[in-house]
Amino acid sequence: MSRPTSLAALHRSLGIPADYGRTRHMRAFREAKVATLVRVGRHPADKKPVRLAPRAAAAWRRMREAAAAEGITLIPLSGFRSVARQTKIIRHHLAAGRDPADLFRYVAAPGFSEHHTGRAIDIGDPEDMSVEEKFANTAAYRWLRRHAGKFGFVMSYPRHNPHGIGYEPWHWCWHA
Repeated sequence: MSRPTSLAALHRSLGIPADYGRTRHMRAFREAKVATLVRVGRHPADKKPVRLAPRAAAAWRRMREAAAAEGITLIPLSGFRSVARQTKIIRHHLAAGRDPADLFRYVAAPGFSEHHTGRAIDIGDPEDMSVEEKFANTAAYRWLRRHAGKFGFVMSYPRHNPHGIGYEPWHWCWHA
């Protein structure tokens, strides 16, 4: 079965509309090759490794060092996430009774998450290691807004983005 067909079947099984990508102005992403990913840290709570594609990892390290030189601590919370992992997260939320419309405001459909590419990273700081809007009140966020672009990182989901994804000040993707 080809990837588009299997992704379509997966989406059907999760109740995701066939026109998800078109209506969300999002494209499907190819998964990074797991064997090439580079560990850039561990999540502070669950100690799971945070991994990125090699060039994104190098840019992350440069950015993190530049922030540290200015007294700002950037903490990697999440990096690469497989389509299978994204599917498991969605199934968990749906099984718990979460409204699909609400869920897909904060979780991209499998195949459409930038995390699949190994270029996206969720960032925290010592004040706030949650993935919540309040991260926008931290020194780390203020630093990222001023400097992340110099390292090739872009905040993917600002307020009122065309993708219908909620404001995610912690989510940055490397695009250099």
